[in-house]
Amino acid sequence: MPNDAAALLSDLVAVMACAGDSARGLPLALERLGHAFGAERVMLTFAEAEVGPLVWSAPGTEAGPELASCVRSVESGGTVVATLAATRRAAFDDATTTVLEQVAQLLAIAVNRDAYLHDLERELTARVRELAEQRAFIECIVDSLPLGLYVIDRHYRIHAWNHKRETGLQGVARADAVGRSIFEVLHRQPAALLKKEFDEVFASGRLQQFQMESNAFGDTRTFRISKIPMRMGSGEVTHVITIGEDITDWRAALDRTAQAEKLAALGQLAAGVMHEINNPLATIAACAESIGLQAELGTAAPPTELLHIIDLEVQRCKKIVNGLLDFSRPRAADRETFDVNTVVQQGLFLLQHHPRFKRVKVVTELEANGLLLVDGDPDQIVQVLIALAMNALDASPEQGRVIIRTRRDEVEGDARAVLEVEDEGPGISRALQSKVFEPFFTTKPPGQGTGLGLAICYGIVADHGGMLELVSPEGQGANFRVSLPLGARTMTAARAALATLATVNASESGAARA
Repeated sequence: MPNDAAALLSDLVAVMACAGDSARGLPLALERLGHAFGAERVMLTFAEAEVGPLVWSAPGTEAGPELASCVRSVESGGTVVATLAATRRAAFDDATTTVLEQVAQLLAIAVNRDAYLHDLERELTARVRELAEQRAFIECIVDSLPLGLYVIDRHYRIHAWNHKRETGLQGVARADAVGRSIFEVLHRQPAALLKKEFDEVFASGRLQQFQMESNAFGDTRTFRISKIPMRMGSGEVTHVITIGEDITDWRAALDRTAQAEKLAALGQLAAGVMHEINNPLATIAACAESIGLQAELGTAAPPTELLHIIDLEVQRCKKIVNGLLDFSRPRAADRETFDVNTVVQQGLFLLQHHPRFKRVKVVTELEANGLLLVDGDPDQIVQVLIALAMNALDASPEQGRVIIRTRRDEVEGDARAVLEVEDEGPGISRALQSKVFEPFFTTKPPGQGTGLGLAICYGIVADHGGMLELVSPEGQGANFRVSLPLGARTMTAARAALATLATVNASESGAARA
């Protein structure tokens, strides 16, 4: 019997191994066990209610005399996971019962493995479902954004394309975009320019932002385009996320608020302007009185000199008034290349009519080595300068100094034009420095400030691709620093100057060697 038992166990192991899984192996094992025992029926009942029993019955089994049965528990780790029962016409002796016990132990391994695989399958299914739900949730977030968004890899292939990119007259369906080259999908845009923008982000790893106008929707709309580097891991940039945001309404609101701030500043300048105009008006009145006296005395010579003085004073008044009117009028944001030093001179012409201008010394330290050419709207930069300078004049003590400084600098490898307005006032405490650019925040007494000036300045500078920063050591005055990217003409001129300098140095070096 031991040899027969060993052969049976070996046969069952082979059957389970060849079957590949318990769903196929257990029925075959029950069949072999039934034949070996000469059983009428063999049944394996699982402890888990959701799993039905496995039953093998001998062919041609019919109801007859009462059958003998033998039942053994299939245990795993001290827990009954199933019950093995066999029935036959002959009685079960001790040897057969022992073999059935050994078979139950062998089946315990298979049943336990089956239970483990079922648990693993359930866990895996739940994890896959969770990941699918998370992905669907993230896609829903991206599709709900009121922004156009797409993602490309280093081969310029599209990996993501949100719902906003599918809408509108020029929308492209996601199925028609994902997997294709961005140059094929955005075929209306210059491929060379588009490639250059992506390559800059891939190479530098820095965010790129710019604005563009489009007439594709009938009226002119302004969009802010952001190209964001993305890394899959800690290495190089693997993807670029492009976001397009319609900022037309925001720009219009900013322009309206900026215009209101300009009018508020104009009101502060009005008193000084009236005083400034009184002087030429007094001169004109004196000249007119002299002409009247000459007429009464019968002087024959025409009053040419007096008329010339009157003309000069009238032109002076006209220039003062025209300067204020130009500053107060709302204008379209025309982009052009301008010199920052010229903007400073225009701002100082308006500031000289401020009542405090006469009681504070205004010092200018302007860049002397070439022009600081910037691309943008010069009127908006004049507005920024006046707002910063008026704050400095208000903060400075009597006979104090306000320094307006321009210079060329480099920020993160990019050439910049820097405009600084520095005062000798009490400065701004460290606790308040993080709030000065927030809308409606002001350190002035009630009724003397709206709290919008610096917030608008910050928006204007950011709109020009620049930065507005505050440097204010405790009790040592405030220095507001505007940093703007130099325009293409400045860079070209700088490169030409460097090339000329290199040529001169080379010539001098050659002459020295000769």
